[in-house]
Amino acid sequence: MGTSDNEKGLILAVASSLFIGTSFILKKKGLKRAAASSGTRAGVGGYTYLLEPLWWAGMITMVVGEIANFVAYVYAPAVLVTPLGALSIIVSAILAHFMLKERLQKLGVIGCMSCVVGSVVIVIHAPEEQTPSSVLEIWTLATQPAFLIYVAAALSIVLALILHFEPRYGQTNILVYLGICSLMGSLTVLSIKAIGIAIKLTLQGTSQIAYPQTWFFLSVAVICVVMQLNYLNKALDTFNTAIVSPIYYVMFTTFTIVASSIMFRDWSGQDATSIASEICGFITVLSGTIILHSTREHEQAPATGTITWYTQSMKSIDVAHFITLDNSDYFE
Repeated sequence: MGTSDNEKGLILAVASSLFIGTSFILKKKGLKRAAASSGTRAGVGGYTYLLEPLWWAGMITMVVGEIANFVAYVYAPAVLVTPLGALSIIVSAILAHFMLKERLQKLGVIGCMSCVVGSVVIVIHAPEEQTPSSVLEIWTLATQPAFLIYVAAALSIVLALILHFEPRYGQTNILVYLGICSLMGSLTVLSIKAIGIAIKLTLQGTSQIAYPQTWFFLSVAVICVVMQLNYLNKALDTFNTAIVSPIYYVMFTTFTIVASSIMFRDWSGQDATSIASEICGFITVLSGTIILHSTREHEQAPATGTITWYTQSMKSIDVAHFITLDNSDYFE
């Protein structure tokens, strides 16, 4: 009995999460070594990490994971592949506990289990995807008004974050860097999916190389990937991995599923029960991610390394515990 496309996508997505989760740790250690040796951090514009072998090991590992993820999107819908990225959170949490001394408390195991349970629910109820017959068909989906509105909104927000918010709040608010990564990431996924389908159709005998749309999707993917890597490096260098990983996952997954649902209409043809189950599975994964993050034991930072999202005091509520980000890695 042959393996279905969804099963192939599932296997590739799990393998991708293993590689990507490991890459977070290797890149973080490389960034810390580069900062220690040169005194210039990536978060403030330094690029000495490019000379650090450990950072390149993390980059190669991430590339392998992204290739597996790339192929997974060819076989399975984004609503199945993207939430499985939660497994990379589990991998990075476990490795960070041992390699970066970012301790994982016992309750974090519940968060890990929630991620796994939610992922299983999504896998069981994921829709079977109908592969477009040509790049022209994908182009038609990409130029429908609803998706064009999403693209315009995403690019507008990214420009605002880069031009206005990054110079002012990039070093103190994690949502600036990760907002850019996540929005561009949603466009990356759809472009890569289009390229993957074009490659698959070409290998099956229906060449898509002559279509200019194929090269357009490739150009968009390259630009988006470069921007993602740049701002993800800044986020990893500026903030604790325990914070970057879960927030990036939640934002990236949400934007990607929304974008894919608009463009490819992933949920069309499914009954209400299946859609509700997928949404519940997704919420379970997000809940597990939040639990995992909230139970991570951060290093204590001195006053100069404390980052807060709010400045106003709140009566009868101690918000410091919830809104203080630990940046002690760089203020030792």
